[in-house]
Amino acid sequence: MSSVYKVIEIIGVSKKGWEDAAKEAMTSAAETLRDLRVAEVVKMDLTLKDNGEIDMFRTKLSVSFKYEKS
Repeated sequence: MSSVYKVIEIIGVSKKGWEDAAKEAMTSAAETLRDLRVAEVVKMDLTLKDNGEIDMFRTKLSVSFKYEKS
């Protein structure tokens, strides 16, 4: 029997760095999604404060998980 997977995009944020932002996103996703398979970093960016300092790191991930019919 073959399997079907669904792919979604999620964004994690962190004040520490891009890797931490990705971990935050996956930790949150794992709370509501089952059978997570692969996470791919799609984009990394950051937001800046008015004075030009880094405010937040953001990591966008493409995440796949096993699709189950309701």
